[in-house]
Amino acid sequence: MGLFLACAGLVFTGVLWTAYQRAAETRTWEAVPCVVVTSKLSAKRPTPNSNIAYRPEIQYRYEFSGKSYTGHRLKRVDGATSHEDRARATLETYPVGLETTCYVNPAQPDFAILKHGTKAALYSIWFPLLFVVGGIGMAWTAWR
Repeated sequence: MGLFLACAGLVFTGVLWTAYQRAAETRTWEAVPCVVVTSKLSAKRPTPNSNIAYRPEIQYRYEFSGKSYTGHRLKRVDGATSHEDRARATLETYPVGLETTCYVNPAQPDFAILKHGTKAALYSIWFPLLFVVGGIGMAWTAWR
């Protein structure tokens, strides 16, 4: 049982660490000026019995290394929301014509984002580590 808890804790620790690294990685990307060219709300029902999913669709133009690109990602991983007011608030933040900054992946210049992801995964990594330590302690005690 102790080894199972330790392994499960390691898996969740790995997931949180990966999420943190991805969020931290975008902070090393190059910041370039961009202009919002499209800002609209998309609403669709993914399945017949599900709630309507709202997604802010924002497109922006930017230049990187002398080439022009069009981006559409708000964050590295975009998701729809069932809260229309949240999606509309995002659209109000990025109206058409807004000159802002986007962050471009230098290794893949056609991949850009407008907002960095949260690094909160690092702040909660201690919790699954408790299971690792506790599981190893249980296994050690059983083995002795």
